[in-house]
Amino acid sequence: MKIFSPEQIRAWDQYTIEHEPISPEKLMERAASKCVEWIREQLPHQEKFIIFCGPGNNGGDGKVMGKMLEDRGQRVEIHGVGDKPAMEKDAVIIDALFGTGLSRPLEGAAAETVAYINNSGLDIISIDLPSGLMPHCDLAVKATHTLSFQCPKLAFFMSENEKYVGEITILDIGLSTDYYNHTPAKFETTGHAEAKLIKKDRPRFAHKGTMGHAALVAGSYGMLGAAILSAKACLHSGVGKLTCFVPEKAYPIMQVAVPEVVYQIDQHENIIADFPADSRFQSIGIGPGWGIHEEQVNLLRRIFHTDIPLVIDADALNLLAAHSSLLEQIPKYSILTPHPKEFERLFGKTNCDIDRIELAMQKAAELQVYIIVKGHHTFIATPAGVGYFNISGNPGMATAGSGDVLTGILTGLLAQGYSPCDTSRLGVYLHGLAGDLAVKHTGEEAMIASDIIDQIGNAYKELAN
Repeated sequence: MKIFSPEQIRAWDQYTIEHEPISPEKLMERAASKCVEWIREQLPHQEKFIIFCGPGNNGGDGKVMGKMLEDRGQRVEIHGVGDKPAMEKDAVIIDALFGTGLSRPLEGAAAETVAYINNSGLDIISIDLPSGLMPHCDLAVKATHTLSFQCPKLAFFMSENEKYVGEITILDIGLSTDYYNHTPAKFETTGHAEAKLIKKDRPRFAHKGTMGHAALVAGSYGMLGAAILSAKACLHSGVGKLTCFVPEKAYPIMQVAVPEVVYQIDQHENIIADFPADSRFQSIGIGPGWGIHEEQVNLLRRIFHTDIPLVIDADALNLLAAHSSLLEQIPKYSILTPHPKEFERLFGKTNCDIDRIELAMQKAAELQVYIIVKGHHTFIATPAGVGYFNISGNPGMATAGSGDVLTGILTGLLAQGYSPCDTSRLGVYLHGLAGDLAVKHTGEEAMIASDIIDQIGNAYKELAN
């Protein structure tokens, strides 16, 4: 789904008014009626509403909602910016002050009104967007529920804004599909529908030689778990063959843990420091469980010269951060998978999520790579200038080894012939979906990375249905 800017949303409204055609008043009624329908379904016994209305369209939506609620027998009070009514303890506040119409931080009477609403102790329903909320802000309405129109807003995907948005519901108010289809957006989401379109059907006559040959360069003494998790996830992604490059001491353990893999054993006992000039692989995943060793700087250089699509994770990223001159040697269209701290070491510190996202977009374009910034809504920055937020996954996946599982999935998909962009979008969504299936059995607190691997097959089944 596309994430339009406030300017594009206003243009979308206007395009709908001109081409449906529909009057602005009727479009406002349509939006208000969708909100009132939601209220009737979710709060069927609620009698009292206090609606704060601003001077623009968002305030207009609130006033129309007030009329509709009164017509249905509810008690309604309507107030504007600066008003401080008595807050009945059984009332629900509807925030229709500013929505997406605000272009600067709150101040003066508006800031005082929002603070007054937040201190009420009542449930709050924000219309379209909690008033004052931007991709990064210091003051906004702290909504219990946000009823947003037609598409998600960029601010919803910033971790700093979690305390403002509450439960989010996207309401379809019938804006023009023609405008949506023909208007590019800087940001989009990857959900079930998008992942389903990306996923390829497995050919009936497939065999291991046609489903890709991946390589994983992973593991060191004391950190073999990362290699095992990545290898298992790679195999579960559907790849035909997998070769793992491991230290000498790792081989006996890896052979037992993952018998389906072919192993190339490094001459070093405890680390991997060599990689052959080998063109038989369709993808290479590097970094999980490496540790930080100077011998591996040359290993990176050798891998970078293979001209094979790469997935770069974990300690391979940390080595890049320590030897930043190597950044320019990363093969074009490689996939980097940093968590926020790894991203900071690679590209510098940022003040907030939106700054990190903009920096990721900048670096993806400069280096011509895909940067997957891991988090609750994992973000994919692409060299084409479009960024994707993932909408699968849950807090239970914040566990050691979860990133190693993602590296394995991505490496396997890339070997199967998915483009780097499709690999990133499908791999991240599949990873999150497997986590969503796992949490049903484990709960969030008890989930471990192996639980995610165990559900990759079921995640594929979900996409097939």
